[in-house]
Amino acid sequence: MDMQQLLKQAQGMQKKFQEAQEQLKDEQFSGQAGGGMVEATVNGQGDLEEIDIKPEVVDPEDVEILEDMILSAIQTATEKANQKQEEILGGMAPGGAGMGGLGNLLG
Repeated sequence: MDMQQLLKQAQGMQKKFQEAQEQLKDEQFSGQAGGGMVEATVNGQGDLEEIDIKPEVVDPEDVEILEDMILSAIQTATEKANQKQEEILGGMAPGGAGMGGLGNLLG
């Protein structure tokens, strides 16, 4: 395979990767903890967008439980986003085997 063809292929893969990232950016994933008392929402890139805490879970005497629920909700939402990223991007992610080792050159 000549270098120009390899570069053209890499550019095509980069374009597909960028399109997939844009698609993920618009998706939202929610995670809950405490039976829905705390809910976190992240976008498909894993950026935290919203936290919803039911007033009845706020106990000034037990802040540690609330902190744990918040962390759990964020982790669940982020795991869902990561699973979707893997599903959509698969081996296209930078450094991924699906790019023939060229992933780090593109982004």
